[in-house]
Amino acid sequence: SNKYANRADLFEGLSIWEEEKYRQLQGTYPVIFLSFASVKADNLTEAKIQIKQEIAVLYEENRYLLKKDILSDNERRLYNRTTEQMDDTTAQKAIRNMAAWMYRYYGKNVIILLDEYDTPMQEAYLQGYWDEYTSFIRSLFNATFKTNSYLERAIMTGITRVSKESIFSDLNNLRVVTTTSDIYAECFGFTEPEVFAALDEFGMSNKKDDVKQWYDGFNFGEHRDIYNPWSITNYLDEGKLRAYWAATSSNGLVSRLIRTASVDVKEKMEDLLKGQEIVVNFDEQIVYNQLDHNENAIWSLLLASGYLKADQVEHRGRLNKPWYHLTITNLEYYFMEQLLLFALSDFFIIICNLPILSFPDIVSLHRIVKQLFITF
Repeated sequence: SNKYANRADLFEGLSIWEEEKYRQLQGTYPVIFLSFASVKADNLTEAKIQIKQEIAVLYEENRYLLKKDILSDNERRLYNRTTEQMDDTTAQKAIRNMAAWMYRYYGKNVIILLDEYDTPMQEAYLQGYWDEYTSFIRSLFNATFKTNSYLERAIMTGITRVSKESIFSDLNNLRVVTTTSDIYAECFGFTEPEVFAALDEFGMSNKKDDVKQWYDGFNFGEHRDIYNPWSITNYLDEGKLRAYWAATSSNGLVSRLIRTASVDVKEKMEDLLKGQEIVVNFDEQIVYNQLDHNENAIWSLLLASGYLKADQVEHRGRLNKPWYHLTITNLEYYFMEQLLLFALSDFFIIICNLPILSFPDIVSLHRIVKQLFITF
């Protein structure tokens, strides 16, 4: 961002600063950054209010634009009306308008970064207002990313690859990057040499094996032995082996899909928890309104969110369908066992009226679940 044009000190000593092209780019573009990470509402009205609040903060942060003679009187009034009380149409065009005014101020097109774009989508699906929400957000995305002539480029990040036919139907020229993509694969996470060098620097050289078991295992395309930066930085800070990343994630959608899954899916879960590999076919693209009818979507979600890793993707048959060889990523993600027990607990309370802790292990628990499914 050009807000940091004179802050080369932020990058000096880092590997990225060794590249001349990045030194030339640093601090030269106006940047709009938004995060929908905190947009979690149980109804449509509240969800839209929370999104409008994020946009209102963006406008407050850039009020310097009003000090220059680049906005007309009508635009100034529109700027000042862009608050959390704005109407839907104003909100849907607000990011595009901000890009236009930044272009006038800086003389360059704008880079737009939207983090966790899919968090409110998961809530909309879980809480039952999916269709209404997608109608609102589709128009916002259209104005921001398609009809925006002041856009240099944009990056949207999330854990689900949402179907183009749902909210992105108006967009084109999308480049979708998933955990199985080779493009940009070297840009994600910490490599093992980087992690081990950090452990040496922090005087933790004797912890390398433990750290590898807990936080290694991520695969991006053909790149292996990738570590989660959040978990590593927290471990270096606290020096304790804990499920740092898992503790920050929202499991509502995963829990729902496990709770309603078939016996076959739960048997595959059991195999994973035993340390075994499963081989499954699914579409990495999520169509939310079809999740209740496509139980294989659970594997796509678990892969995208890091719980599982794809050790191999093979393509079979005349249609070249992808089959994924999946295992649990590392020890940090063995908390899936607790998630599975929680997902099944309601079933036992309602059907059996038996406490979940009466079963000595997941295997015996599942054996009884399977028998109940056969009986009922």
